[in-house]
Amino acid sequence: MKAAPGDRIIIRGHTVESADRHGLILEVRGADGAPPYQVRFDDGHETILIPGGDFVVERSERSEAKEAG
Repeated sequence: MKAAPGDRIIIRGHTVESADRHGLILEVRGADGAPPYQVRFDDGHETILIPGGDFVVERSERSEAKEAG
């Protein structure tokens, strides 16, 4: 999945007790929108992330407009 700075990422919890993690993609370091991503999670933690298969990217209006136009 491709992403752009400003998009939101959701990483699903692995177990019933685990909450989903939500964050803002600050920087895309891979080619053409691919991981790794620099992410600031809603709890303030920042990290470089290569997500597994348990994530969703919510496109920002800005990145959707750029892709369409």
